[in-house]
Amino acid sequence: MKLVYSIREASEKSGISSYTLRYYEKIGLLPPAKRNSGGRRTYTDGDLKFLAFLKSLKETGMSLDEINEIVQDGCIMEQISMEVEMSQLTPSLHKRIDILTRHLQNMEAKKLELEQVISATMQKLDTYHSILAKDVDKK
Repeated sequence: MKLVYSIREASEKSGISSYTLRYYEKIGLLPPAKRNSGGRRTYTDGDLKFLAFLKSLKETGMSLDEINEIVQDGCIMEQISMEVEMSQLTPSLHKRIDILTRHLQNMEAKKLELEQVISATMQKLDTYHSILAKDVDKK
C-alpha cells in the first residue's frame, strides 16, 4: 500500500474527479488537503477511505448539504475509539440518524418508482416479443 497519493492518483482510486476534490475542499466537505514540499495536495489511505464514504453517499442521491451535516462533526467511530464521552456524541448521533432516516425514505420512494418503470419496461418488451413471434408464425 502506498502511503501518499497525488490528487490525480486519489482521483483515479476514488472515482472522484480532481476538480470535484478541489470543490469539496473549497466548500468544506473535505478538510484542506495536506501539501507536499512542492505545495501539491497529497492524500493518504485514510483520506481515500473517507472519499469512498463520501462517494457512496453522493451516489445514493444524498445532497452535498446533507453529506456536509453528517461529516461536519468528524468521525464518530474515531471519537468513540478516543473514548469521547457518549453525552458529547449523542447530538451528532441523533442528527445523523435523522438525516439517514430521511435519506432512506427518499431512496425507498425512488426504489418503488424504479420498480414500476422496470415493470412497465418488461411489459413493453413482452408485447414486442409477442408481436415478433406472431409475425414469425405467419411465415
